[in-house]
Amino acid sequence: MSDKQRSVSHATFTLERRYKASRARVYRALSEPGVKVKWFSPPETWGRSEYTLDFRVGGLETSIGGPPGGQVHAYHAVYQDIVPDERIVYSYFMTLDDVRISVSVATFELTADGDHTVLKMTEMGAYLDGFDDGGRLREGGTNGLLDQLGRFVEGDWE
Repeated sequence: MSDKQRSVSHATFTLERRYKASRARVYRALSEPGVKVKWFSPPETWGRSEYTLDFRVGGLETSIGGPPGGQVHAYHAVYQDIVPDERIVYSYFMTLDDVRISVSVATFELTADGDHTVLKMTEMGAYLDGFDDGGRLREGGTNGLLDQLGRFVEGDWE
């Protein structure tokens, strides 16, 4: 058995955004592979990454990449529940250089608000062996992704 100190910390966070876009448009940006890849992407400095999306209950989503010469970041998700234009629930784990750093369950809820959509995202995470104690890094990264999503759905992409 390894001498490495093992630990797990748990965190839950909820983020909310109000986008000037229909629920169908936001849902499409979250669910269609050719559309999602346009906004759900790593920093440009990372170069190309591997990305796949099989959006259905039981379907898998994978994103693998990293900065040149740096750690390889990998995201592996399984879709658990889908209600078109209303709800998406998935579980996922993340690794850095093949070391598992977290396991999470995330939910997107979409609510119409006039000509806007309110997106509520809740994540419950288990952060492993000292990585991201309290989930602050994950929450910050997710905030950035939701900002990218907002710019995308409020822009002209069709």
